[in-house]
Amino acid sequence: MQQHTIATPYMVGDVHCYTIEIEGELVLFDTGPSTEAAQGDLRRAVDLHRLKYLFVTHCHVDHYGLIDFVARNSEARIFIPHMDAIKVQRHEERLERIADLLAACGYDHDFSRSFRSGLEVHRLFPTVPLRYEVVEESDVPARLGISWLNCPGHSQSDLVYRYGEHAVTGDILLRDIFQVPLLDVDLTTFDGRFRNYEAYCASLHKLAGLRGCIIHPGHRLTVESLDATILFYAGKLLERARAVHRLAHLERERDVVEALFGATLREPFFIYLKVAEIVFMRDFLADPERLKRSLETIGLFAPLSKSYAAVFA
Repeated sequence: MQQHTIATPYMVGDVHCYTIEIEGELVLFDTGPSTEAAQGDLRRAVDLHRLKYLFVTHCHVDHYGLIDFVARNSEARIFIPHMDAIKVQRHEERLERIADLLAACGYDHDFSRSFRSGLEVHRLFPTVPLRYEVVEESDVPARLGISWLNCPGHSQSDLVYRYGEHAVTGDILLRDIFQVPLLDVDLTTFDGRFRNYEAYCASLHKLAGLRGCIIHPGHRLTVESLDATILFYAGKLLERARAVHRLAHLERERDVVEALFGATLREPFFIYLKVAEIVFMRDFLADPERLKRSLETIGLFAPLSKSYAAVFA
């Protein structure tokens, strides 16, 4: 598995995509962002004329931004997760539902309009090609010897691809990064919001099955320890949940954001990220035993037991 590093204009920094040859066929995992500089980086890193398959871990701009570029410059078969296919097909309805979720958190329609305008300005929804296939509906991964794990939490569509001892994890396993669990409509019903916290707790059981694999993350060069990565994320969750717990008397997430950050947050997209994080923390606070049970099952609760107790101290 070969790592290719591509610069992004986003706070998270460089992103990695990966290539591997399987029986003489070139396979690419993720693409980088939708920038001209990234196009050049990808051209230099990958022989697009030889590329046979592209697999996307999740459709966030820094990971799938060049999907249409790949489609126009290669004959590769392109695969995206099932939940991302729904996002593509029901894009406008999804954004309307997210506006409803933000309204429930205390934000009016003027904020939602500014939020949507910001998404367009920052080109966070790149062009998706007319031709793509759905990973979960195809026999191609199995034929290539690639298995996939659905590990939602950061988003609903997070897939981990495994080939032998290698695991391409997108944003699911990142060293020293707390990836925001994004606020979104439940894409299976389009009724209510996706429960990131419950999904993450369930995903922990699957991620534990990657012990012993070589982890290939979407950001930061390496992940040396799966357990250390999980402990970092869960530890940050507990640390931030403690701050949110102190503001339990505030009913709306908007009030919590203002209490924690004051006027320092102005950009609607960054406000949205903090709202999403607070919703996640409040779900934990409503059902902390769920995380405890998941961590106990994979043998990682003991190192966090004091931090867990401190949340409610």
